[in-house]
Amino acid sequence: MFDVGIWEILVIGVVGIIVFGPDRLPEYARQAGRMVRQLRKFAQSAQDDLRSELGPEFADLKLSDLDPRSMIRKHVLDGLDDDLSTATRSPELLAPHERPPFDAEAT
Repeated sequence: MFDVGIWEILVIGVVGIIVFGPDRLPEYARQAGRMVRQLRKFAQSAQDDLRSELGPEFADLKLSDLDPRSMIRKHVLDGLDDDLSTATRSPELLAPHERPPFDAEAT
């Protein structure tokens, strides 16, 4: 989710020990864990409320579906890949040095 590696976690831990001290660091870690749990519970509650208000058509709705980037990726780009894979090629292929036909009315 956050794409944090082992070195980043170690740096965060060392900075936390330096800033907060080894005595208060466990309490702050517990508070941070509680806050993350409450945020997750709040997000799940909001998602459940949204599903119940929108009706059975949106039973599989996720909050991540409301992100504009994921909507574009899902509806535009995935559809584009499907269209390109199902597109049929014209049976009339040009010879290697043959010029394509020119339509003056089309330009």
